[in-house]
Order: sequence, then C-alpha cells, then structure tokens
Amino acid sequence: MKRKGITQYNLYKDYGISRAQVQRLKKNESVTTHTLDMLCRILDCELSDIAEYQKGE
Repeated sequence: MKRKGITQYNLYKDYGISRAQVQRLKKNESVTTHTLDMLCRILDCELSDIAEYQKGE
C-alpha cells in the first residue's frame, strides 16, 4: 500500500472496503476471496504479493 500511496482511509472511502475487513487483514484473520480480489485490483498486484497460504494444524 505504501508503494502505491494508498492508505487505510482510501480503502474505506474510495474503494468501499469495510473497516472490519481491514482489521481482519491486519490481524491475519479470515477474509473473503472477494476482498482479496478487490485488494489485488486496487493495488495492481498478484494474490501472492498480499497473501500466503499456510496449512492449518
């Protein structure tokens, strides 16, 4: 986000991503694939740039 000059406030105001979704991302909690898709479009990146799969126990 820093490299693209996008703040959390921009995500809320300009792109319609909820504060709850941003908080889930910050806490490494579950988010929808829709949210991940939106972030990739906003940041013009690949999913592997913003997320990593870790197999659960």
